Amino acid sequence: MTPPTPSLSERIADGIVALIESSGLGPGDPLESSRALAKRFDVTTPTVREALRRLEATDVIRLRHGSGTYIGEGIGRRLLVNPHVAGSSTDSVLELVEARLLLEPPVAAAAALSRSEGAVALLETAADNALKPQHGEERPGLHFHVALAAAAGNRLVRESIEALLQVRSRDQVAIRHHYDDRGRDHAEHVEILTAVRDRDPQAASTLTRDHLTAIRDAFAGLVAEESA
Repeated sequence: MTPPTPSLSERIADGIVALIESSGLGPGDPLESSRALAKRFDVTTPTVREALRRLEATDVIRLRHGSGTYIGEGIGRRLLVNPHVAGSSTDSVLELVEARLLLEPPVAAAAALSRSEGAVALLETAADNALKPQHGEERPGLHFHVALAAAAGNRLVRESIEALLQVRSRDQVAIRHHYDDRGRDHAEHVEILTAVRDRDPQAASTLTRDHLTAIRDAFAGLVAEESA
C-alpha cells in the first residue's frame, strides 16, 4: 500500500524541524520570521504559517503575538501529551500508581545497570527536591522518578515516565495531598539512589516497588478513612 503523499505544509513543517535541529536551537530560542522561512523554502508566507500552526499544535514552536516565533519544549520529544484530560478522582489516582508499579521497578533495575556519574548526580539533585515545598502542579522535569528513568539511558523510556506524570499531574497533586511525608519520601528516594549508585539492579527494583506500593496503600487507606 502506497503511503499518502505529505502536503506542502507538512513538508515545510518537516523542513523547519530539520532547520531547528541542524542549527542547534533549543527551547526558548527565536526562530526566523515567516517571511524569512518562506524565502528559505521558496514557498508563500501563508504556506509557512500553516506549517507553523502544525508545529505549534505539538509545542515544537510557540507563536508569541508581537514578539515572534520561538522554539517550544516539544522539539525533542517523541511522545506527545494530551492536555485535555479529565480531572482527578480516587480511581484515576490509584490507576496512576498501579501503572507506575508496572513500569518503574524494571526501569530502576535498568538504571542501576546503565547509570553514568552524571545520572547519579542528577538523581541526587532530584532526591533533594522531596524536602522542598511544592506549589501547584509539580514539574515532571524535576521529579526523582523522571531522573531515575533518565539514568536507564533510554530516551523513550524517560519520555514515557515524564509524559505519564505530566498528563496525570492532577493525580500527582492528589497523591501529595494525601501522602505528604517529605522525610519518608526523601529517605526512600535516597535508598533507591544508593542502589543505583551501587549498580544493584535487584535492590533498585525492589526498593522502587516498595516505595510505590507504600504510596498506593497510604492513599487507599486515607481515602477509605475519609469515606467511612
